[in-house]
Amino acid sequence: MGKNEIIAHWITMAERDWKSVEALLHAGQFMHALFFSHLVIEKLMKANWMHDNIEGQPPRIHDLEYLYNQTELSLTDKQVEFLGVLNAWNLEGRYQDYKDKLYKRANKSYAEEKINQVNELRLCLLSELQKKK
Repeated sequence: MGKNEIIAHWITMAERDWKSVEALLHAGQFMHALFFSHLVIEKLMKANWMHDNIEGQPPRIHDLEYLYNQTELSLTDKQVEFLGVLNAWNLEGRYQDYKDKLYKRANKSYAEEKINQVNELRLCLLSELQKKK
């Protein structure tokens, strides 16, 4: 696969995950909707990484702030701060007590508010990719 095909792949995967976010939110599975929100932004960050780096593949990490720092993106301070919030939703390898705290916080109003912010960031990252074409 060429660079443009890999970027398109990351975008396609992010859009599929976004549909999962919407379905999980509708089903009341708020923590999982937030987890998938992290995946959406991670994949769009990796698409931007592919565009902004000469060769190679994006690092196999889930840290959105690290990925951001490897791109030429210029997000607002508020958006960069939000990446740290999103990082907390990556549940892979988390201890059960940590997951339990997140589940308690992830009620409907919290999830809807944060997913609206994710959508704004998602659209921003997609817009940046369109500008780079």
